[in-house]
Amino acid sequence: MALDGCGLVCKYILLVFNIIFAVVGIAFLGLGLWLRLSDNTRGIFEIEQLNSSAFVIGVTVLIVLGSVMLVVVSFGDYGACNEKRCALKVFAILVAFLATGEIIVGVLAYSKRDEVGLRFAEFYTSMYTLYMNSGDPAIAVTLTFIHNVFHCCGVTGVSLIEMAKDTCPKPDGFMEKLVMPSCPVTIAQVFDSKAPLVMGIFFGTGALLITALVCSGILLKQIKKSHQAVTTYYSTVY
Repeated sequence: MALDGCGLVCKYILLVFNIIFAVVGIAFLGLGLWLRLSDNTRGIFEIEQLNSSAFVIGVTVLIVLGSVMLVVVSFGDYGACNEKRCALKVFAILVAFLATGEIIVGVLAYSKRDEVGLRFAEFYTSMYTLYMNSGDPAIAVTLTFIHNVFHCCGVTGVSLIEMAKDTCPKPDGFMEKLVMPSCPVTIAQVFDSKAPLVMGIFFGTGALLITALVCSGILLKQIKKSHQAVTTYYSTVY
């Protein structure tokens, strides 16, 4: 069906959005399933006393969030590529829920930044301990990502005794070749001292979701208008 300039722009924005969303969703789901099903970590989930630990909660969130993102992408891609109104409506509803959730989580993370920081530090310590015991490559990738994001190195930061220094970022200066910031302390401090930035990230993600929601609404109107034009033409001709 023919779409005007605005409709085409919204269609391509949705396609790009869904591609990015799919990559992130696959990464979350893949990492979550690896950590859930790996021989090195599976036993953690079988111990009832650890079911509320930061590690178990974090892995569960990765699996659920990755699955939801891929479901959203499926409806979004199908609706945008084939211009199906029903799929786009489902996509819009799911994106609206996600955007609302992002904003709520951002506000809660800001208001309870001390607890959130400690939980993330606990999650990191669990990952670090598992890596020391197993050398699991998936955990190594996760640690490398965390180390680069927070620019820290292990639980000690001291290069001479740090066991996970192969996952640490490059030091910025001479002193960091000897001692880098400790990750548990750094993570807890970041969520406390940079709480507005953390909330801004959640709000920024929510704004992207709202942009996708607006584009899906515009595309829905364009498709409806095209349907009406086709129906009017055929009713006039026949």
